[in-house]
Amino acid sequence: MAGKNFTLIGVAGYIAPRHIKAIADTGNNLTAAYDCFDSVGRLDSSFPECYFFTENEQFARFCSKQMKTDNPLHYTSICTPNHTHETFIRYGLRLGTDVICEKPLVLNPDTIDKLMDIEKETGHKAYTILQLRLHDSIVALKKKVDEGPKDKIHDVDLTYITSRGKWYYASWKGDIRKSGGIATNIGVHFYDMLQWIFGPVKQNIVHVMSFDRVAGYLELEKARVRYFLSINSDCLPENAVQGEKRTYRTINIDGNEFEFSAGFTELHTLSYRKILDGEGFRISEARNCIQIVSDIRHATPIGLKGDYHPLAKLPLSAHPFGWDDKR
Repeated sequence: MAGKNFTLIGVAGYIAPRHIKAIADTGNNLTAAYDCFDSVGRLDSSFPECYFFTENEQFARFCSKQMKTDNPLHYTSICTPNHTHETFIRYGLRLGTDVICEKPLVLNPDTIDKLMDIEKETGHKAYTILQLRLHDSIVALKKKVDEGPKDKIHDVDLTYITSRGKWYYASWKGDIRKSGGIATNIGVHFYDMLQWIFGPVKQNIVHVMSFDRVAGYLELEKARVRYFLSINSDCLPENAVQGEKRTYRTINIDGNEFEFSAGFTELHTLSYRKILDGEGFRISEARNCIQIVSDIRHATPIGLKGDYHPLAKLPLSAHPFGWDDKR
């Protein structure tokens, strides 16, 4: 059978269809998949012959046996909840495969060093998905900044509101210990994009942080960034709905709107092509954005002081289930 053989952990998850499509679009095979949930009919469209397991032990046994055949596994793709990424990256590397892990790679930056040690130990590589670095408009923006005046400091406002229902707060995503909180769960790729374009962090200030939003200020080498991220639809500006979703995403740079709403559909496939060509983003490249969101998570908000995002002034909401942020 032509192509590389993949296994996918977390195949019932939200982001898994993009990985399934990427495996198919790059001409490869999904040999085995695992998830504790069994709503995985999505496999029929591309890989009906894929072996599926709901028990970790059975899945691991199958993969170990497959590695001893003349048709072994080559890659392990990980689409599981954030707090499990480290465990499954370790598993994939020690199984004898290279690994592709969804963002956020891990929750804490020191974990990256431990995983890099396992890369050396096993001789296999782990990659992460940082797909915004592959978006044409963002690549063009980085080129413009790189070629611009060396002493230019840009003023940037990032606003990202992606509405979520009450289910979010009862799921792992609503537990800061598992998701890393709002900045990590919905914002890590934006922070990666910003530091990739404008350089390393010089100052990281949090103004407001709660279970449904985070607002703060990042001083980068070439930019002053005010940001506001939220999953609460009450924060949406009027007429701010994109498509069928109650979503608002905008980046304002030096008073001008930076448009990059289109061009997202093929970024996972492009990420896979880069990885298969040996040009993917290694896990070490996620260090800066993981450090940013870790620092935000552990920061003490200072309130409405200094240079804060205008939406930071919105009144805070009570948790729909009466839980505190730490559960």
